[in-house]
Amino acid sequence: MATSRRQWMKENLAVATLAPTFMTPNKVKGYSVDEVEKRLDAQNPIEGVEKQDLPTPALLLDLNRLENNLATMNEYAKSQSVNLRPHAKTHKCAEIAHRQIAMGALGVCTATIYEAEQMDKAGIGGILITSELVGPNKIGRLVRLTKKRPDTMAVVDSAEHATQLSEAAGTAKVDLNVLIDIDPVGRRTGVAPGETAVELAKTIDRMQNLKFCGVHGYSGASSHVVGFDARKKHSIQYMTPVIESFRKMQRDGLPAEIMSGTSTGTYNIDPALGMTELQVGSYVFMDIDYRIIGGNGENTELYEDFQQSLTVLATVISQNYSDRATLDSGLKAFATDRDFGPEVVGYRGVKYRFGGDEHGILTLDEPDPAVNLGDKVELVVPHCDPNVNLYDRMYCTRGNKVVDVWKVIGRGHG
Repeated sequence: MATSRRQWMKENLAVATLAPTFMTPNKVKGYSVDEVEKRLDAQNPIEGVEKQDLPTPALLLDLNRLENNLATMNEYAKSQSVNLRPHAKTHKCAEIAHRQIAMGALGVCTATIYEAEQMDKAGIGGILITSELVGPNKIGRLVRLTKKRPDTMAVVDSAEHATQLSEAAGTAKVDLNVLIDIDPVGRRTGVAPGETAVELAKTIDRMQNLKFCGVHGYSGASSHVVGFDARKKHSIQYMTPVIESFRKMQRDGLPAEIMSGTSTGTYNIDPALGMTELQVGSYVFMDIDYRIIGGNGENTELYEDFQQSLTVLATVISQNYSDRATLDSGLKAFATDRDFGPEVVGYRGVKYRFGGDEHGILTLDEPDPAVNLGDKVELVVPHCDPNVNLYDRMYCTRGNKVVDVWKVIGRGHG
């Protein structure tokens, strides 16, 4: 019986994405989290800490692959004369944000006011908060942040919300920068494109203490359409009315300078439509969810524009049966919002399934190499954004060596 496309991807994805890394418990020092971080603080470069020394489950970041991803996206944006304002909701990491800005990004996007506050504390400016901030708590915090960083921007999708922002800004004697949030297709947030959006922009432009800056439009439904041609058709269909609304605002004399949006899945589609900046996020890490959408190059089955830099390190804690082994990494170690789980790296004949809160089950079918008690196993995550949100830190590696620890900030709060 012929192997289906889905079966082929499932069986070969993990082996294709990362070079094999086999770690056995020989000569393992077994540092605790505090001990590892103490060593990292005391030494530069770090000596003697390797992946097999880490407590598990641990979030790993391959710095060589991260740096390649940053450079690839930066070079593409330059070639298209489009700006980058990457979405920090993916990495929630000041060190990555600083690197993005050092390479030319205008700033970062965040999904929450708390993420924005944490980025500000880390010295990151040029922040665009891409979810509506409604109610006294969030609006008050936006006002305070804008007083500190006047280039902060927020989104709005109704006159009622805009009025709340205007009144709060007037009381605080500050001007708030706002973008109209236009809904391409998802009906999650955003005003409908066309005259409704243009009229809202005109209303906002007349309000006191609000500075209208342009349009935010994100077609999340386009980002994971399988097949490049189908994805391109989908994004053009739903983003064109958004961008036409933006252009109509400009023709009507409104100060619409920013057209912000785009995902990692449509980064090489949307610039041609008229975007002025890209909010790409997942490209820094990648995940299974993106790998299976297919690319525009020679390999149309797998999306390989960017490398898999993020994995979870787990330990084999039980192996009493020939056809299965148990890891110490289960539902609490991986995001579970997709209909597929993580993929094991560097093994053939080994598949993962969830085995509970703390446990994952490896099913073994003539595994190559063999799976033994105490082995450290790396797994590619299903969905990188919520997976990062499960961890306080990511261990930065080059090969088997751990060279740094970066904190995950802005997680778990509104």
